[in-house]
Formats: sequence, C-alpha cells, structure tokens
Amino acid sequence: MTDKGKPLYMIGVVAEMLKLHPQTLRMYEKKGLIRPSRTVGKTRLYSAEDVEEIARLVRLTRDLGVNLAGVEIIIKMRRRMFGMQQQIEELLRYVRTETAQSRDPAARGTSEALVRAASAHLSPVDLF
Repeated sequence: MTDKGKPLYMIGVVAEMLKLHPQTLRMYEKKGLIRPSRTVGKTRLYSAEDVEEIARLVRLTRDLGVNLAGVEIIIKMRRRMFGMQQQIEELLRYVRTETAQSRDPAARGTSEALVRAASAHLSPVDLF
C-alpha cells in the first residue's frame, strides 16, 4: 500500500477538510461513490487517495453541476479506464519479456505463439 493509500483521516476530519457534512460522506459511501477503509470497530478511515476522490466528486457536483447519477457513471468509467490501463501495462510487460526471450537463441524453441500465450492473461472488459 502506498502512503497515499494509507487510511489516516476520520470522517469528521475529512468533512471539515472538504467543507462537507459528515452525513454527505455517509451518503456517498451508501451510493458506492466512495469506499473508505474500516477499523475493527467499524470506524471509517479515509486515505489521501480517498480525500482526492471525494474532492473530485465535490468538484463535479458543485462546480460542474453534475448530478449524482452522472457522477456515478463518471467514477465507474474512470475506474474502468485505470483497470484497462493496468491490463495494457501488464500485457506490454509480458510482450517485452517474450520478445526478449525470443531474441535469446537458447530460449527460441521453448516458447509458444505470442498471441496465444498473451490472450490467456487477458480478461474481458464489461462496458456497462
């Protein structure tokens, strides 16, 4: 876990930081727009990443006038984009590794077709 992903802030602190009511944060969580961590005692803890995500959500609603249904779509699409970006990066690492091995004369006869091997590591993307 990165330092930005480490849960640090309780709900009251985040609400004060972003000038929101704590109940607003609870509603965002209930709608699935944010996902704070929980302690053993079920206290919500927010990381710096969570605070950035909430600030983005607030900008969309306050500054751009997007309703919560629109925000939900935007956030889901953003998460999917990051997931697809990770898949692309994994595929590129795999292709680079296979390409480097195929250039190695000792490993030439042992690898199977690059496309067939790469497709086993991909997962389908559900668009909606």
